Amino acid sequence: MLVDSPPEQRAETAPAPPTRRAIRALGLLVSLAILLLVALASIAIGAKQLPLDQVWHGLFHGTGTYGDVVVDARLSRTVLGLLAGAALGLSGAVLQALTRNPLADPGLLGINAGASAAVVTAITYFGVSTLNGYVWFAFLGAALVGALVWFLGGSRGATPVRLALAGTAISAALYGYLQAVMITDDAALNKLRFWTVGSLASASDSTILQVVPFLAAGTLLALGLARPLNAVAMGDDTARALGANLGRTRALAMLAATVLCGAATAACGPIAFVGLMVPHVVRSFTGPDLRWILPYATVLSPVLLLGADVIGRVVARPAELQVGIVTAIIGGPVFILLVRRRRTAQL
Repeated sequence: MLVDSPPEQRAETAPAPPTRRAIRALGLLVSLAILLLVALASIAIGAKQLPLDQVWHGLFHGTGTYGDVVVDARLSRTVLGLLAGAALGLSGAVLQALTRNPLADPGLLGINAGASAAVVTAITYFGVSTLNGYVWFAFLGAALVGALVWFLGGSRGATPVRLALAGTAISAALYGYLQAVMITDDAALNKLRFWTVGSLASASDSTILQVVPFLAAGTLLALGLARPLNAVAMGDDTARALGANLGRTRALAMLAATVLCGAATAACGPIAFVGLMVPHVVRSFTGPDLRWILPYATVLSPVLLLGADVIGRVVARPAELQVGIVTAIIGGPVFILLVRRRRTAQL
């Protein structure tokens, strides 16, 4: 027997009026234009100032001069920021729908902790000393922790609460291990001090090529889960009444989030707040429909990440602040504001 859902839940899944769809589509185009401008700023602006004619020459007529080399490095950094930002925002949106918690982020399920612990292990016990080696260990650590959280959360019988509790417990244990190893091993501490903060400064063509296949697969999987995640976000009973396969949807969502966040963390280190802030802000003007939240988060998250990276290069010239520090400075007050708004709404 079919169970009719409450009016407000039916409204969440009902097709948007043509005018609203047109506005959302126009907003997505505007977001793409903003992303293009921020990407150009990321190439043109850096810790070392270059005239615009040198930037232009480096982009289209590179001949190996100092300016051309700098622009080439910025281009790789910008591409990695685009990919990592999209992955973090998309994984955050998926996890918020999966856990039915609008304040969730990729760190909630222990993915960042798994990647960090794996990198510490690789440096300390296996002698890995290059970024290309870190990438594979970080991705493996993220994947293993994602699978462990899924198993401890009940596998196909997993619930949002179980997944969050399992992820929190594993994160605490792994960060304890991380700190213990770094305190007792100076070499590991020196090699990890920038990676654990989160940075785009070590971007290279080889790193990008290594993570692109994972990011592409995770993005396609996440975008394909928009409809079933819409049902899951409304509660188990309603999702079953709508014909959603809860176990399969949660398993695929976990896989997508792990692949996306794992690959981004492997390439850049753990970067906080991007996966939390952007999906939450996007939801405020798109509504709860993940068919719009996911594309918007994919476009606007790189805007935040690249914008923070540009700010980090400018405020500390001739040095620079790592992008993970800038996003934390921005994200802390925003997170407090979001929590206060939710608390006020509940009063």
